[in-house]
Amino acid sequence: MKKIARLSMLSSMDRYLHYLSAIAVCTVLAACGSMRSSVMVEPAGGMSRAPNARTDGPTHVADSGGGYEVVRGDTLYSIAFRNGVDFRDLAQWNGIAVPYTIWPGQRLQLSPSALSGSRNHGSVPITRPTDAPVFEPVGTVAAHNGNRNVSVRSDADAPAKRAVAASRSTIVPVAGQASPAFIAAASSPAPVSSAPARAVSGVSWRWPAEGGLLKPFHGGDAIPGIEIAGKSGDPVRSAADGVVVYSGNGLVGYGELVIIKHNDSFLSAYGHNRKRLVKEGQRVSAGQQIAEMGSTGATRDELEFQIRKDGNPVDPLAYLPSR
Repeated sequence: MKKIARLSMLSSMDRYLHYLSAIAVCTVLAACGSMRSSVMVEPAGGMSRAPNARTDGPTHVADSGGGYEVVRGDTLYSIAFRNGVDFRDLAQWNGIAVPYTIWPGQRLQLSPSALSGSRNHGSVPITRPTDAPVFEPVGTVAAHNGNRNVSVRSDADAPAKRAVAASRSTIVPVAGQASPAFIAAASSPAPVSSAPARAVSGVSWRWPAEGGLLKPFHGGDAIPGIEIAGKSGDPVRSAADGVVVYSGNGLVGYGELVIIKHNDSFLSAYGHNRKRLVKEGQRVSAGQQIAEMGSTGATRDELEFQIRKDGNPVDPLAYLPSR
């Protein structure tokens, strides 16, 4: 009788161990199926991040009401990029005029449907709080928004500064920081790569790094771009002529990030850098080095490269020249 009881108990334990093994296998398979990138993405509200990732300040996400509170270091372009909308729409929904000045604590609506029942893209009146800082650029600069120029207050040094500003940069207001009047031209131009180029949609595109492709484009990814191989310190170059509209580390999952505006339709983004070499408002040429490759916000040295058309991520391989 004891022998029968012992055999029954052993049989039950065996079935239980098989059950645990099956659960473990399913868990591993599910994890493997979901791993499509080496990027470390912090969940909303989470505090974990890559050991070498840094941020300039608090990282905010859209709230349940479809709004966003601006934090120091934001630009209108970085907010639009983070939330997958076109910067022109974001400006229009919130009644923000060129040059798109925003300030910490300002609340922005991220869609027309969040505007108190309004479903159109019309301008929404915004009242600036009396204690909000006012950052007004000095001089007359090209707004790089179609063919329109924005004329603003001039200073005593008028002609020289205006000429440099108009030819070399655009004002890109950064929340919580005074906008520079202009960015002077470098005494010696930065070296530019002579890599092959491909003209698509009015932009001449080049590969931003020399390494091979680590991960192709998947539109549904949390970080929707391609990953390019390399080692720490390798040059990261601008894929086309443009103006830097964001240079910082406040977007979770991207590490040290540079965003460049090429025209009103196209932006490109360069993430996981070890070091950024350009600032907001700086005009860059195709092939010019803008950063050093690294692993901030990632588990390996690589470049996260994206192209956004009208705010939407597109496959960079449809724009870059063949290799």
